[in-house]
Amino acid sequence: MVLARRWAFLAGLAAIVFSSTAALADSPQPWEMTFQPPATPVMEQVESFHHTLLWIISLITVFVLALMVYVMWRFRESRNPVPSRTSHNTVIEVLWTVVPVLILVFIASKSFPLLYFADRTSEPQMTIKATGHQWYWSYEYPDNGNFSFDANIDTAATGDQRLLATDNHIVLPVKTKIRLLVTADDVIHSWAMPSFGIKLDAVPGKLNETWMEITREGVFHGQCSELCGVNHGYMPIVVEGVSKEKFDAWVAEAQKKFARADGTPPPTTVARTETAN
Repeated sequence: MVLARRWAFLAGLAAIVFSSTAALADSPQPWEMTFQPPATPVMEQVESFHHTLLWIISLITVFVLALMVYVMWRFRESRNPVPSRTSHNTVIEVLWTVVPVLILVFIASKSFPLLYFADRTSEPQMTIKATGHQWYWSYEYPDNGNFSFDANIDTAATGDQRLLATDNHIVLPVKTKIRLLVTADDVIHSWAMPSFGIKLDAVPGKLNETWMEITREGVFHGQCSELCGVNHGYMPIVVEGVSKEKFDAWVAEAQKKFARADGTPPPTTVARTETAN
């Protein structure tokens, strides 16, 4: 009876822990040892590639450890008072050259397609532009009324949201291919969103490009990941993934909320990729 109560208590405690973790799964967690749940196709492939590499390096580690233990036992001094003078073994030398090369070729066959897949999309359905400043981000929506706004850290946020909340959120529709343009106007910053598998440098005078397709609704947290000055740790990023209907409603409000005093939208420059004939 006592054992059953203990098991019931542990089960209830685990349910509480896992439910609270799931509610905040798209932001950093204390003692987190794995990725945040993926929210884009790119991050899904990054996580899959990570798991594959983890198996490979684990097997290599176990093999090398077992080999070292065997060598220390088999060729210890008490067992071999007269050491062998063998200096070459053609089969072993070929194996320890060919096998690592094959492993690296296999890893390259998985990593190169992922690099190209994460780089950019050929048919974006909308574009947003992020500009890094010391020390906040500004965003432009050239395809949705050409409005812009700044996103500063929310200093009133406490608890798990401290240093992760912003006064204005980036609102984006789910299941939409979105082109992200990133630049900076002072020093190098880095726009990073772990759930999206994005970490892209914002370089003054240069426009870097990547893409995302949010697969589920939620609030996702990231930060500047480049040491950009004394307040580097105060440049959080918050993205809200919403349905297309909610996004359209938000755009209608944002066009009024973030319009200039004279009613004209702020200028923006969108780089387009030219294909050479």
